[in-house]
Amino acid sequence: MLQVKNKFVKQLLGSFMDLLPIFAVIFIFQLFILRQPIPNITDIAVGTGFVVIGLTLFIQGLEKSLFPIGETMAYAFAKKGSLFWLLLFAFSLGFGTTAAEPALIAVADEAARIAAEGGLIDATDNAKNDYALGLRLTVAFSVGFAILLGVLRIIRGWPLHYLIIPGYIGVVTMTFFAPDAIIGIAYDSGGVTTSTITVPLVTALGVGLASAIRDRNPMTDGFGLIAFASLTPMIFVMAYGMIL
Repeated sequence: MLQVKNKFVKQLLGSFMDLLPIFAVIFIFQLFILRQPIPNITDIAVGTGFVVIGLTLFIQGLEKSLFPIGETMAYAFAKKGSLFWLLLFAFSLGFGTTAAEPALIAVADEAARIAAEGGLIDATDNAKNDYALGLRLTVAFSVGFAILLGVLRIIRGWPLHYLIIPGYIGVVTMTFFAPDAIIGIAYDSGGVTTSTITVPLVTALGVGLASAIRDRNPMTDGFGLIAFASLTPMIFVMAYGMIL
């Protein structure tokens, strides 16, 4: 029990040190550049404590839950030897984690609001909800497809750049034809998918799968799935905008 407590305190201190540069920048600019007092210093101190504790608990959760689950399931599916179920699991994992991604939900809702204000869609709640839901499902489907493709790459041993380079060529090409209103959203969609929920599970899946397959190196073959997860949403969302 004492060892667990010491480890938690150590991680708590580590989280504080990780966040310290951010706080230092804010305080320096507030006090010496803007020359203004820090408002609500008590609330900020309490909030800072919550952030440090939350980050520490989040890291603990990754180490004790998400990473082991992802690696164990990937290893089990690889040993089972069923390509269909492995690919279905990869797609479902990518789709499910992305659909539940808080950052994507926030961006989709904001995009729907701006689209309504700009006259691109009706300014009704139903229209905005349908637009936001369509955007979320499009991104979720694209990430599911990306993880499926990434798992297939690990199994077949394809070099990563064989897929990444054509993918970004496709992104640049589609940028010239997609509506201007959707391009920024598409590029941002590639970033919001690589956030708190998706990244740990997808990374654990890739590393676990590469560890379970003979002649695969977890370092060179296990990573790279996140690159697909940030690439395909840009293509799919621009296609979504062109279809609408």
